[in-house]
Amino acid sequence: MKKVIVGTRGSLLAVTQTNWVIDQLKEKHPDCVFETKIIKTKGDLILDVALDKIGDKGLFIKEIEQALLEGSIDMAVHSMKDMPTDIDGRFAIASPPKREAAGDVLVTRHAIETIEDLPENAVIGTGSKRRSYQLQSMRSDIQVVNIRGNVNTRVSKIFSENLDGVILAHAGLKRIDFQSEEVIVIPLDKAAFIPAPAQGILAIEVLKEREDVLLLADSIADPNTALEMTAERGFLDSVNGGCHIPVGAYLELGESQSTFHYLYGDEAGTQLIKGCVELDNDEIPTIGKRVAEKVSKEVSACQE
Repeated sequence: MKKVIVGTRGSLLAVTQTNWVIDQLKEKHPDCVFETKIIKTKGDLILDVALDKIGDKGLFIKEIEQALLEGSIDMAVHSMKDMPTDIDGRFAIASPPKREAAGDVLVTRHAIETIEDLPENAVIGTGSKRRSYQLQSMRSDIQVVNIRGNVNTRVSKIFSENLDGVILAHAGLKRIDFQSEEVIVIPLDKAAFIPAPAQGILAIEVLKEREDVLLLADSIADPNTALEMTAERGFLDSVNGGCHIPVGAYLELGESQSTFHYLYGDEAGTQLIKGCVELDNDEIPTIGKRVAEKVSKEVSACQE
């Protein structure tokens, strides 16, 4: 019987989504025994500073990758949106399992239905430039404050810091089966409030030389999720996106034709380019790069 050790961060969400992956693998490979190993990362240890102030993508994976190199774990489960696009060549990412909800949600203490219904000068918590810029482009009166922490910690700050609400990934709430009688969860339209590239997708990372583990992970792959990831991360890579600039991408996948929604902003917050393009599904592998080139031309035109 083969034993597989799976590395993960220690938050409730990280452990929950890792256990979900293990459950999917057990169905395909009942002869394997799986064990989780909790690993703390730099991103988990520094919670009082905004992500763009302490580094770039990779804050939540470096220590876990070191465990892969040392052989203390066989595979790792991350949130795909935490993964840099320029992955170290010693590692490989398996084709992703089925995506959870891709969009964001507004969690609020007010009995409302939309962001537009928030009170004047509402104070909203988020550690994401992408979310902050979109909020303020929709409602210039909204005040944004930086918050970090796990899902329950950020929700609790609505009351401890007297916030009107927080913006979170819908996938995280669904994975931990979040329920509360004190707040309302309002899903945001993914075409209007564009999510982070590959939000809701999990990344299973292994050493490239461990072909046996990569085959194991690939056994639970979902082809539609792989297409969405290819398009969205293709855009992220082509605009050199990271924690320092707001980037959003969402492929609305259809049977033969799809819609690609995108968002790009500069670090200073003076530009926010947002739009969508229609495409045939055979164009998905290149759509991210094509849209990035379109955005680059728009940026250049604005600077002239």
